[in-house]
Amino acid sequence: MLISVDDIKVDVRFKKIKHVYLRVKSPDGRVQVSAPKHLKTAEVREFVQARLGWIKKQASMIQTRNNSACCEYLEGEAHYVWGKHYLLTLQDNEETPGVMLEHDRMVLTIRSGADQDKRRAVVEKWYRNQIRQAAPGLIRKWEKIMGVEVEKLFVRRMKTRWGSCNTRKRTIRLNTSLATKPVECLEYVVVHELAHLLEPSHNGRFKALMDKLLPGWPDYRRMLANPAGSEGLPVRSGSTP
Repeated sequence: MLISVDDIKVDVRFKKIKHVYLRVKSPDGRVQVSAPKHLKTAEVREFVQARLGWIKKQASMIQTRNNSACCEYLEGEAHYVWGKHYLLTLQDNEETPGVMLEHDRMVLTIRSGADQDKRRAVVEKWYRNQIRQAAPGLIRKWEKIMGVEVEKLFVRRMKTRWGSCNTRKRTIRLNTSLATKPVECLEYVVVHELAHLLEPSHNGRFKALMDKLLPGWPDYRRMLANPAGSEGLPVRSGSTP
């Protein structure tokens, strides 16, 4: 049976066993619990709730492994831009390196002999610029709706979060990799972080705010939890996992 704990779907299987076993499975971060038959569903839910921090940490580690495994920046490699699939094409250019999209191709122009780290740096800079172009408009839109104001936006590579909010300084940070996901996911993270300016924790009030502002937001969160670019991590207070 499937249960939902803090918007995380958990596959629960009751068996003839003495102890409860909890697993976060690769490659999709699926959460599975094997429980003794005598336990009630509410008891299983409490067991999972008490271990949410561990679950989210494991899911983040799986996400990080998935990301590193698929990005060697080689000819023909699959990459995503705003949820759409592109094949990487390498093109020698002794002048300014950069990235262009041509039909179903992501064309990376780079100096001949550039190693993987240099290729990654060019692509990540391009992704960062995509977020810098797309996010300000969304922030302005939701600032007006929510009656809040952001002092500063930071965009950077983040290993375990999609976004974070400093409620004291009223700043938000967005993960460069959001440019690989559908733009709706970027909007969800923006709303999520702005909502922390009204409610710092992930309590019932916060979830009620999200339900009011962005109905269906758990769907976008699930998209982010999927390793694929068009589908998609977990959340702790003040941050979007």
